Amino acid sequence: MTVPREPASPASGPSASTGSTAPGADPAETLARLGGSWTWLLGSALATLVPGIILLAWPNGTLHVLAVLVGLYLLVIGGFRFVAVFAQERGERLPGLLLAVLYVLAGVLCLRNPLQTIAALSLIVGIVWLVTGMLTAYAALATKALPHRGVLFGAGALGIVAGVVVLALPAESAVALTRLLGLWLVLLGVVELAVAFAWRAALRRAVADHSADPPAAA
Repeated sequence: MTVPREPASPASGPSASTGSTAPGADPAETLARLGGSWTWLLGSALATLVPGIILLAWPNGTLHVLAVLVGLYLLVIGGFRFVAVFAQERGERLPGLLLAVLYVLAGVLCLRNPLQTIAALSLIVGIVWLVTGMLTAYAALATKALPHRGVLFGAGALGIVAGVVVLALPAESAVALTRLLGLWLVLLGVVELAVAFAWRAALRRAVADHSADPPAAA
């Protein structure tokens, strides 16, 4: 999960919460405004939550269906994380970019051979979640400017636990793996929803604080 370093100031654009941009804007600035909006975080959370609900509601799907669904999830989340990277400071973008690449590569591996073994699918998902959780927890601890760092750290810890569980306790059947992945996706999605709404509250406070400041002297 990639969260902007601090709420965007109204001077740099309340459009950060709406994703609107001026004509001819720099693409990097456009992506920064989009990735820094709470609606982008909300979209990422829903992209995690919806596949989890589908897996829990349909646990008897074949391994082929499971691999395709997980592969699509990883590709979509990789796209969300790539855009969100631009909301970070330039010197802090590399970890998020590497994480986005990891998601895309993992998604391609799942879709390239959807008939792979349960152990291989567990390995791919487990590694992705473990690395994601560690980087998210590190960001929460190292970046003091982040609002609601406790929620973000909880998301990272949950990702670490999910990765360790999937790697250490490989499922014996496609049904067991489907239920396990579905459960973790729902839990991660719920936590990411909390982060998205916490970020919306931080953005609104930033706008309110700015409007309450006295106007600068001419």
